[in-house]
Amino acid sequence: MTDLPPRILATSQAQALMRRLAQKHGPLMFHQSGGCCDGSAPMCFPRGEFRTGAQDVLLGHVADDVPVWIGAAQFAYWRHTQVTIDVVPGRGAGMSLESPEGVRFIVRSRIFSDAENALLDAAAEPPRGDAVTQ
Repeated sequence: MTDLPPRILATSQAQALMRRLAQKHGPLMFHQSGGCCDGSAPMCFPRGEFRTGAQDVLLGHVADDVPVWIGAAQFAYWRHTQVTIDVVPGRGAGMSLESPEGVRFIVRSRIFSDAENALLDAAAEPPRGDAVTQ
């Protein structure tokens, strides 16, 4: 079987922050919405605090098994894009766990190559929130 390109990555700085937040708050999760709360910034929550359902797609896991979800409508636009969670100085306006730390998570992205898209198109669709136990 051919390895699929990951749909989600995280920079080393973002992973380090996730580990610190996990020490304070327990297991984490992310949800990337399409415009709620601080635009389209990835929101970090204690795992299970944000309930996922049929309208949420699991992009994958980062930093010691932190699941990253995206709204299905947003995924329809971004399905051909590899997303990387990063962290920058400054406070966001949302409810994300990093807000008190004086930094904020952001996403960076790149378009998959034609070969990567072909692999992903041939693979099964990513799981939805109603099919995954958190």
